[in-house]
Amino acid sequence: MDFGIGTRAAIVTGGTSGIGKACAAALAGHGARVLFVGRDDRRGRDTEAELRAAGGEVRFLRADLRNVGAADQIVRHAEALYGTVDILVNNAGILHPGNAVDTSDAAFDETFAINVGAVFRLSRSVLPLMIAARRGAIVNIASEWGVNAESGYVAYCASKGAVIQMTRAMALDHAAQNIRINSISPGEVHTEMVDAMLRDMGQTPDQLASGIPLRRLARPEEIANCVLFLASDLASYVTGSNLGADGGTAITGGAYP
Repeated sequence: MDFGIGTRAAIVTGGTSGIGKACAAALAGHGARVLFVGRDDRRGRDTEAELRAAGGEVRFLRADLRNVGAADQIVRHAEALYGTVDILVNNAGILHPGNAVDTSDAAFDETFAINVGAVFRLSRSVLPLMIAARRGAIVNIASEWGVNAESGYVAYCASKGAVIQMTRAMALDHAAQNIRINSISPGEVHTEMVDAMLRDMGQTPDQLASGIPLRRLARPEEIANCVLFLASDLASYVTGSNLGADGGTAITGGAYP
């Protein structure tokens, strides 16, 4: 299928594993020139070599999104490489377990610095390029927990709810400039972060899947397909949406039998 992405320039954060790596691979596989970002230099270089061997035009940049200046650094690097940025995928995120009593200031602040602050700053940095081109697509990875919440993860749930609302506000601000801004709320995806969460909860993937209507966890590539759609011309009339990709969890209204 032709997604109409051509040789557009894209930035993907959290691109060295899981959903981010799948997004970088999907975009590059459809012709985009991709700069993907992560904190692990070795993993980033290995991922870069893997995706380039598959024929993708990709570059890795090590950056720590907790640093306020990182967003401008990333966008300027992409602009130097590709001349512009057409697509931004804000995927990087962290998850600290804990309720309001158990969550430290440091854990709460780090969660919001990466899950919310980096989304805002990268969007702010890339938008002038998109405004000048009168074209652009931003896709923010939120979470089903940003809609329905989950006990024991107050900082993460709050941060992802903020991402959804920020997406809507930015979509209104920039619709007249032909810039589309959408979010995706994945449910449970089989990634390293979810595996770590399951260890904390004392659960297995099969136990978690038993409460999902589709009876399985998502593959990262399935979320990347949603990103590919929203970033492409096939979604040319879609902005301000929050696309649920949760196997039906959000429609159950409670535990699924």
